[in-house]
Amino acid sequence: MQPNKEHNQPKVPEFDPEYLRKKYREERDKRLRTDGNEQYIEVKGEFSYFLEDPYVEEEIQRDPLKDEVEVLIIGGGFGGMLAGARLREAGIDDFKIVEKGSDFGGTWYWNRYPGASCDIESYIYFPLLEETGFIPKQKYTNAKETLEYCHIISEKFNLHENACLQTEVTSTKWDQDKQQWIVYTNRNDEIKARYVVHSNGPLNRPKLPAIKGINDYKGHTFHTSRWDYEYTGGSSDGNLTGLKDKRVAVIGTGATSVQCVPHVGASAKELFVFQRTPSSIDVRNNQPTDPDWIPSQKKGWHNERRNNFETLLSGGMVKEDLVSDGWTEAFRMLFGSVREKAPSKTQMFSWALTAPFSSKLYSQGFKKYMTNKAMEHMDIPNAMQMADFQKMEKVRARADEIVEDNRTAESLKPYYNQFCKRPCFHDEYLQTFNLPNVHLIDTDGKGLSEITEKGIVFEGIEYEVDCIIFATGFEVGTDYSRRAGYQIQGRDGISISEKWQNGLSTLHGMHCNQFPNSFFFGPAQSGFTATYTYSLDEQSIHLAYILKSAKEQGAKVIEATKEAEEEWVNLIIEKARITADFQKNCTPGYYNNEGQPNPKSVQSQAYGKGPNAFFKKLKAWREDGNMPGMNLS
Repeated sequence: MQPNKEHNQPKVPEFDPEYLRKKYREERDKRLRTDGNEQYIEVKGEFSYFLEDPYVEEEIQRDPLKDEVEVLIIGGGFGGMLAGARLREAGIDDFKIVEKGSDFGGTWYWNRYPGASCDIESYIYFPLLEETGFIPKQKYTNAKETLEYCHIISEKFNLHENACLQTEVTSTKWDQDKQQWIVYTNRNDEIKARYVVHSNGPLNRPKLPAIKGINDYKGHTFHTSRWDYEYTGGSSDGNLTGLKDKRVAVIGTGATSVQCVPHVGASAKELFVFQRTPSSIDVRNNQPTDPDWIPSQKKGWHNERRNNFETLLSGGMVKEDLVSDGWTEAFRMLFGSVREKAPSKTQMFSWALTAPFSSKLYSQGFKKYMTNKAMEHMDIPNAMQMADFQKMEKVRARADEIVEDNRTAESLKPYYNQFCKRPCFHDEYLQTFNLPNVHLIDTDGKGLSEITEKGIVFEGIEYEVDCIIFATGFEVGTDYSRRAGYQIQGRDGISISEKWQNGLSTLHGMHCNQFPNSFFFGPAQSGFTATYTYSLDEQSIHLAYILKSAKEQGAKVIEATKEAEEEWVNLIIEKARITADFQKNCTPGYYNNEGQPNPKSVQSQAYGKGPNAFFKKLKAWREDGNMPGMNLS
């Protein structure tokens, strides 16, 4: 097995649970806002330049298309590539992949900022490893290698033959008479398709903070997902020589900022990092891959490893932790605190990345698997909370151990439950704040006051900078069509925005009544995984099965029944992992709509028993052979 070194963690000091509970509430309360997602500007109109593609080497010149295909896939990221690969395997070659970038890659095409890398182990994050025979260079891959791997997948499955690049879909409309979709693009294309696969990615549209005066700034600006190497110099490996005489501001301290700040700090004349809420920064401990390890594995090792990882992150038990990293360590600690007291037969519910401490979750979920006698002697929520306090105390102690300035170290400590925000793993971020040219401007949860012609103002101090880099993330929780960049018009002219205005409604997260021959790829109402490519692969396998079966039966229209859709929505709500109580108690972020939990969000969650259970459910559905809940005509 691939070896894993022990994490070097500082000793955990004694902690006062009541103090931490109070501290968590105070830190949350000072960050609460009434505007939720409205605190961000939609990137359009005068801000459209933030969406321009800086990586285009050559503009594609072509006439508008008037094509007709069996399957049209929207999006050329891992979801679109996997859909194409699995369709190819199923003998379905009449498909087209429409992608707004100049090549495949999706997230990894756009996010090429210095230091960009994956925080999930490459041996499970990369799909199709057994099919391609590819060996990642490191346990945690970087953006450059990931983009290279996207090219390997596209070449192996000849996806460029089916690609329509530098093209953005503007709308899709169902033609009831011809029983097909008409897809329109920004190049005046009109493509007719029997089926449409919406694989546009959950995090694809950059967002900007609605700070007063953001239009007034005269210096250089860009978003991290459109990194301007022409301005900064260097590459995704760093060495940003263009910043050697520049004063730079980075707004945001989330996962992207954590990865790029060390490179900006190492190169810039002066760097100001503006923080509203600190991230949790745990040990990364990256290692090179033994080149003989993957070839020595038995057939099926890849799925076994992915399944092992997701089992641990779902609260399940395994004989051996195959991945053994910061993710699995955290979950072992949290669930281990309960297992020490629980019966050996206890099987925990999945709660993925965000909400392990809801009292509602435990009362509804764990009681199903634990004896009443055991429950009488256990306070599961408290045991889990104590384990989380212990883990986060380690994270906070690490800031004290590494950061030399006591005030800065204190500002970099996250005071919230670990999975209120996506945890980060990095071995250079905290050290960057020891550099004399790097300054943390902690807004103590307030956010920024104003942007002027020369720079950024906070509490009356103007920080003059030559460049502002927005590490402000992507839209989450806004209208689907706004995030996707196009509207979907279904049967009888109903739009997807109208269909989902009162909450998401699908069958298996993929099918939608009134939207025949449509397939939606994503985490909502399906199997959300930390290893998102695993979920996309399973959805692609499911897609290929359905389309192959429909073809064999001579069916031209596939649609979820209203009854099946309602039944699935009710099941999602029943098994919901995330409750309003937990969301409300978390510090604001995109997980909880910036502190304003949406009451519709419960039914928009992933399948509550976890991804592996969801994948088994899909497999059983396929093995049934009758496509229950679907109308084929």
